[in-house]
Amino acid sequence: MLDLDFTPEQDMLREMVSGLCGELSPLERVRELEDDPDGIARDLWARFGDLGMCGLMVPESAGGSGMSLLDGVVLYEELGRSLAPLPHFVSCVMAAGAITQAGSPEQRAGLLDGIASGDTIATVGWLEPGGGFKPRGVQLTARPSGDGFVLDGAKNHVQFAAAADLLVVLARTGNGDADIDLFVVPANAGGLTIEQRMSISSDTQYLATFDGVTVPADTCLGGLDTAPGAGWAAWDRAMHAGAILAAAQAVGGASYALEITVDYAKARHQFGKALAEFQAISHYLADARTTLDGARLLVCEAAWAHSTGRPVDRLAPMAKLFACRTYRDITAMCQQVFGGIGFTLEYDIQLYFRRAKQLQLSWWDTAACEDRIADAVLGAA
Repeated sequence: MLDLDFTPEQDMLREMVSGLCGELSPLERVRELEDDPDGIARDLWARFGDLGMCGLMVPESAGGSGMSLLDGVVLYEELGRSLAPLPHFVSCVMAAGAITQAGSPEQRAGLLDGIASGDTIATVGWLEPGGGFKPRGVQLTARPSGDGFVLDGAKNHVQFAAAADLLVVLARTGNGDADIDLFVVPANAGGLTIEQRMSISSDTQYLATFDGVTVPADTCLGGLDTAPGAGWAAWDRAMHAGAILAAAQAVGGASYALEITVDYAKARHQFGKALAEFQAISHYLADARTTLDGARLLVCEAAWAHSTGRPVDRLAPMAKLFACRTYRDITAMCQQVFGGIGFTLEYDIQLYFRRAKQLQLSWWDTAACEDRIADAVLGAA
């Protein structure tokens, strides 16, 4: 049965993460790191490593804590509230998740320990210029050559690439739709170049170009004897967990955006009374609170299902779709309550408004989530 009460340990985790982010990455620090080539609050990242936060969901056998996705929801709600500029999602969730799902025991042992400690930063090369979220969107090729492979192509939206030690790259190894394998590529590999790209959220993203990048055979996760499509299937499993945590991040960001807007509506007066006393504005805020509670419930249900071994092929995209839509809609409403000043850099609400849209577009966008939900409801052809 779904239990909506967090444990005392989870409450302690929330308080610890909130305190760390408030101390080491206040919103002033977030502003300083916008569009920064490195983009990481390094002191906060070091503390995350010391306290085991980087290995929260990495298996214990690989040096992590092996916690559940519900614990991850607690962490990611706080990361969403603080906008902490950390590579935690790409390194400790997506890259670590792909390695856990696809890697051999030797690969997991060799790669995950550094990620779990925070000493190794990994990122992910998935989406491509002009490509989509489905398998055919992966067109970067991995061609057998001697005792290894040669990678050719490009990956867009590669977060924290300049700070990364490793890239987990999806590459096409055959002509079938899902003939895709996962490769772990050193960031200093010859033929790999990166170029920073600016985004609406001013986070740190890069275009990574692979021009004849040669990698040994043991960089292919799972080895050469894996079944065709095993790489894509492993990535898809990792993405379901990632989508739930991205949804939790959206819930955290929307919660904070709504809180500061409620405070502003109580304090700001027009025509002799507070903005919150105008019925239209109070109803906007009431609708936002109601929708946000629904988003949080859906995210918790999805995380609970994942943590108890239940299917999440429908719940994960539903959580991502609804929570990110809620985040975007709430921050848009909040901007209207603040008025024109809400768009100025001095006000915090614009930080959340921009990141809400970026998160909605990333890691399965709206259409990708709807396609997956439709497949689950109607039955994929």
